Parts: sequence; C-alpha cells; structure tokens
Amino acid sequence: MAPQTMKQWNVVKTGSFDEGLKFSEGPVPSKLQDNQVLVRIHGASLNFRDLIIVLGKYPFPQRENVVPASDGAGVVEAVGQAVTRFKPGDKVLTLFNQGHLAGSLTPETGATGVGGTVDGTLRQYGAYDEQGLVHMPSNLNFLEGATLACAGLTAWNALYGLSSAAIKPGDWVLTQGTGGVSVFALQFAKAAGCKVISTTSSQEKADRLKKLGADHVLNYKEDQNWGETAKKLTPGGLGVNHVVEVAGPVTMKQSLKAIKIDGVISIIGFVAGQTKDQPTFLDCLTNIATARGVLVGSRMQFEEMNRAVEAADLHPVVDSKVFKLEDIKEAYKYQFEQGHFGKVCIQID
Repeated sequence: MAPQTMKQWNVVKTGSFDEGLKFSEGPVPSKLQDNQVLVRIHGASLNFRDLIIVLGKYPFPQRENVVPASDGAGVVEAVGQAVTRFKPGDKVLTLFNQGHLAGSLTPETGATGVGGTVDGTLRQYGAYDEQGLVHMPSNLNFLEGATLACAGLTAWNALYGLSSAAIKPGDWVLTQGTGGVSVFALQFAKAAGCKVISTTSSQEKADRLKKLGADHVLNYKEDQNWGETAKKLTPGGLGVNHVVEVAGPVTMKQSLKAIKIDGVISIIGFVAGQTKDQPTFLDCLTNIATARGVLVGSRMQFEEMNRAVEAADLHPVVDSKVFKLEDIKEAYKYQFEQGHFGKVCIQID
C-alpha cells in the first residue's frame, strides 16, 4: 500500500537550475479516476528538453509548478476500476505525450507532454491515464527502461517514422555526439544492419562509440568539415541516407554536406545552441534532401520499439554517474555540461 506522502521536485520558476527547481514532500495521489494507474516510480532519466524547460527556452506547451521529466519506469501500485491494460505488479514506462497514441501529432496531443503540462517522473509516485503507459521490455532494468520514453523513441522515429525512407540493411546513418538520442540511433541502426558514422569530440568517446558498433568516428573539433569527410566514406562518395541532427543550426551545414540525394535529415534539437548563420529551406532543394522535424513519437511507435528492444536484447547505455532523487540539481548541471555518455539516470528509492 502506498504511503500518504512522497518526495518530489517542481519547476517553480525559470532562469536557473538552482532557483528553478524545488524539492519538497507532497501527497501521493489517493483517489484514482476510473481510467488511472498509480505507478511507484523507480527510475527516471533526463533529456535536453528538461534542462531548457527550467532555463525558460522550451518552445512547446508547459505549465507552472509542473513536476519535471518525461521519462519514468516503475511498478503499478493500484488501478482505477475501469483500467484494462494493466494490473498491480506490472512494470511500466511513461509515454512522452500522453495523448499521442498513433498517427501524426496534433496540437491537442502535442500539449500533453509529461514533465511539461502533465506532472512528470521526478517523484516517487505518479497517477497516469492507462492509455499513457506502456509495458517495460522484459530484458531491461528500471534505469534502462527509464531511458526509452524520449531519447529512445525519438531515435526510433527518426530512423523509422517516415515510412518511405525507413532504414534498411546497408543504409548509412550519421549520428552526432554521445547523448541519449545519438547513442540510441547508433544502436538501432546497427541492429538493422546499417553502417554508422558518428561524430564526437574526444578519443575516449570515440573508442566507446566504436565498441557500440560505429563503423567510423569523426572528431568534429579536429575536422570542422566533417560533413564532407563523412560523405567521402560512403560507397561512391554518394553520402549518407540518414542524418540524426541533434546539434541544430550550428551543424546543419555539415549535415547537408553529408546527405545523399533523397536522404533524410531528422532535426531533433539544438544542443549546440543557436546561430544566425544557418542553412535555409532552399538548401533542401539544392541538396535534393528532406529535412524533417521530429518530436518523440506515438504509443504505437513506442510499443514497436519495445518489441525490437526485446527481440535484439538491446540494452540502453546508462551513463556511469547515476544520481539520487535528492540530487537533481547536480544531475541537471552534469547533463548541461555535456560530459555524459548515453543517458543520465535517476535512481528513485
């Protein structure tokens, strides 16, 4: 039986991690609606999106005093009387946009983001609509499972979401850096029989990327024209089929240099910051390529990805530094410094 109170974090203001995040005790949801599931959360993970919400730079819907973080893994504690998808004891994961069950995102479903408009996972218990949860892959532990909701599903959508250009064996994929989305994209692409070119900034990270299966690793600090270099590495110098673009305007020019005719650049974020000197829509024409914005994915895609994770016995990469719930400010700062490899995770006792 759940206790009456729980530990949790809230975003109380924007501007800085120290002032914006507040740790407190609050009530555990006690009266479930008929379609709700009470989850005892055991693991969570951070995304770039969580950082920029607190910093006041997130361009999508959010509300005041929200419990942050979209990614959570836990055990069903109790269910409402109309719930049919889950039972107590089931291991579950949160769906990023609670209303995005299948098909294309809409303005309405895009406004149901966990950790944005819906209370998130940096707490011990959470009540969610049964439609906004999925079963956790049976081969994963809670920290591994807690990495999937945002970064994992975003990478999956980037590589498979555009059905006419979904990856297939022999395709070439370019990933950037060693954050969660990029590492997932590398793992998914290799599982699908693709060739992968990764970029990073250090030899240590390059060695780890190669251990995960990267066929080529380029140091973007040493080779500022890495887009052309990547293109030369592909058969006939034709370019890569997919670019998973996480850095944003700062790297788009190089992504366009690397892309193959009819290739797809999936634009995920802007972790490298903003710049006025960036490509325009016309560059998609001159390079005969598709640039596609990706905002995570649907529950149907989530469940497809989870089946693949189980079938391939794929294990998400969790950074070596795992934080406790009480140490969230340190976790935010650690992720912001971009020294991590894979996902920054939170153990919730």
